[in-house]
Amino acid sequence: MHYLIQALEDDDAFATRDHPERSGEYWESWQGYIDALTESGLLVGAGGLQPPWTATTVRVRDGRRRVQDGPFADTKEQLGGYFVIDVPDLDTALAWAERCPSASYASVEVRPLLPPRT
Repeated sequence: MHYLIQALEDDDAFATRDHPERSGEYWESWQGYIDALTESGLLVGAGGLQPPWTATTVRVRDGRRRVQDGPFADTKEQLGGYFVIDVPDLDTALAWAERCPSASYASVEVRPLLPPRT
């Protein structure tokens, strides 16, 4: 079954990405996680996201499009990246989520993907 691992990050984590003294450790932890998923053969797809302030939100109400700069929700944690994994069950997905770097400083959300419609 495919599960989506959503790596949520806070403002400090987004700032660390480009910090001259702290970015090395940040990216090493992520590369280790990506390497482990890749070597396991469970990784279906993944992607990192630009910081939330680069987002644009679109809403359509009564046939009218409304575009807003920034993320949809004003929260302390925003989506920083995602991984789609193919594992036998939720417990296995949770074990991989626990290893995700953002689990130690923000949070990780795990969701099963809907099966393809035929």
